[in-house]
Amino acid sequence: ISSKRSSSFKRAIANGQRALPRDVLLDETGLGIYKRFVRYVAYEILPCEMDRRWYFYQHRTCPPPVFMAAVTLTQIIVFLCYGARLNKWVLQTYHPEYMKSPLVYHPGHRARAWRFLTYMFMHVGLEQLGFNALLQLMIGVPLEMVHGILRISFLYLAGVLAGSLTVSITDMRAPLVGGSGGVYALCSAHLANVVMVSQGTR
Repeated sequence: ISSKRSSSFKRAIANGQRALPRDVLLDETGLGIYKRFVRYVAYEILPCEMDRRWYFYQHRTCPPPVFMAAVTLTQIIVFLCYGARLNKWVLQTYHPEYMKSPLVYHPGHRARAWRFLTYMFMHVGLEQLGFNALLQLMIGVPLEMVHGILRISFLYLAGVLAGSLTVSITDMRAPLVGGSGGVYALCSAHLANVVMVSQGTR
């Protein structure tokens, strides 16, 4: 994730036609739950107070941050379907029927290229699914609200693809399930934002 802004964003910050309040954003009172959340996202992701105020006052809910929510919902639905079908809610990969799924990635099936990405919808058990879903919503949604669906979807899918490619090189016998590769990519992006925010507040 880069700290670079689009040309329209730069123009909006640079020109003097914005007429934004000069008060510190944290001093705003009487905010609803959603606007408080937008303020929280601004302080979590953006390093400069001016950027934060501009984002807070110009933020619109359209388009909404649907990518991470849609991925998480799909993962939950797929897990519930396989759990009900196999009557197994933990360590599903030990079930032979589970490993026959066309979504699971296995280095022996590299010719089926869709498996390099679709394994992110499969999970070993409730613990892995819950951990990934929690991080995707807590980290992915704020990032998507600021950086947009295209950047975050590319980042997440790149992490998923990196996971399957790494397993192809390091362990030719291991099947792969779970969206952990994408979650690690989101965590790395969030860490980069933490560094930028800490540098911006010095």
